[in-house]
Amino acid sequence: MGRLSETEQQRDRLDRALASLSETPSTLKEGVMGIMGNLAALAHSPASDEILKNAFASYAFEHYEIAAYDALIAISEAAGHAEYISQFQQSQAEERAAAQAIGKLMLPTTQTYLKRSLKDLKADR
Repeated sequence: MGRLSETEQQRDRLDRALASLSETPSTLKEGVMGIMGNLAALAHSPASDEILKNAFASYAFEHYEIAAYDALIAISEAAGHAEYISQFQQSQAEERAAAQAIGKLMLPTTQTYLKRSLKDLKADR
């Protein structure tokens, strides 16, 4: 399964849980996500170290999502909605796997960037 498909399934799990509670994503969450998207766009504007910035941002965002699932699991437990916990744990496990995969790429990406930069080769993508 591809990462996009996995992300869509995670969104569907969350949407189903919220719909069963007659809730929608919070305005605050939507606002924060919008701000993060804008900041990411600014941070990733074309620059010689764009590839590194993108890798760092991807790695950080996976950890943000892991933390969000920690909160959703705790909220589900506290609110007595244990039926959602396994779904959130599944999504969190997928995020952990994605973070681990990105983490394994950080060193080789950085090393390749450095080698190319030192040889004055294009190293931004």
